[in-house]
Amino acid sequence: MQRRVFSVVGARPQFIKAAPVERAFQQSAVSNSYLVHTGQHYDTNMSDVFFDELRIPAPSFKLNISGGSHGQMTGRMLEALDQLFIAEKPDGVLVYGDTNSTLAAALAASKLSIPVFHVEAGLRSFNRVMPEEINRVLTDHVSDLLFCPTETAVTNLRREGLLKGVHAIGDVMQDATQQAAARANEVSTIVKDLGLEGTPYVLCTIHRAENTNDLSRLRELLDYVRATAGTRPIVFPVHPRTRKICEEAGIGLDGFMPIDPAGYLDLQRLINGCELVCCDSGGLQKEAYFHRRPCVTLRDETEWVETIDAGWNRLWRTPEYTAPRREIADYGDGHAADRIVERIDDWFASADR
Repeated sequence: MQRRVFSVVGARPQFIKAAPVERAFQQSAVSNSYLVHTGQHYDTNMSDVFFDELRIPAPSFKLNISGGSHGQMTGRMLEALDQLFIAEKPDGVLVYGDTNSTLAAALAASKLSIPVFHVEAGLRSFNRVMPEEINRVLTDHVSDLLFCPTETAVTNLRREGLLKGVHAIGDVMQDATQQAAARANEVSTIVKDLGLEGTPYVLCTIHRAENTNDLSRLRELLDYVRATAGTRPIVFPVHPRTRKICEEAGIGLDGFMPIDPAGYLDLQRLINGCELVCCDSGGLQKEAYFHRRPCVTLRDETEWVETIDAGWNRLWRTPEYTAPRREIADYGDGHAADRIVERIDDWFASADR
């Protein structure tokens, strides 16, 4: 009888990471995955389109929890997931990244003595003001298997005394990009639809609370992107919360091409066709590298230090790229998802002895 793993997702980056892992689970004779969608991202362009384009199985459970403060959202998710886990009794809970959905699922499972498996363990920005940093640290410390995308992540865990169950397996985002890039170039028409074929352009995203909740900082970032882009068009897929803040504060987007949040394949096509990415997204920093496009991170630090060390990324207050560009071996060979499922299967096999 296969072991039941509840894979909890709620936000766009998690859907992308889940796609190759779900495919790997389909090949396992030991464990099977059941998707739980918390509803943290519920907009069609932020959720449903990713399941369609990435060919992810429909969620087995949908909690429809979104909105409110970080505490409110996390609390409601924690209560709902606790009830779900008690009723369904999964053999393990798999979580991704550093969202409120991640922390809520990890806490609910650990309090019920259900093993927790964390994809993207060990990442650190060392900025405790960021809600994501708190989420990832707490999740790591209640996890039984910690799947690290890089050796730097392994080192971070070792400094915190986390040695057991730690595995460097590469980056599942690399898997997802490799699987989707060719298809995106074939089927996406977004660059043509925007009238940008043959035109150099910049791709920009801004959504993190540290940037959007501080209106003076948000204005400064928008001005910075305009100056950095120069005469090039700036394609700006606008997060719903960012759009609302700009509208309520009267912040204009002159010089930008604001569009609705892009589906996964459209976004891959936009990255592949641009000259530069400017973003505050952890996932997009890496996706820029996977397409070998330079990136400016609109934050004061990044957990993806390899992209800076390898010369593909820089922080916005840093005037120049500080290293010659080179390949990043840590991110793996496109088979991180297979290794994740293999380690989970090994875990269950060991527990049966």
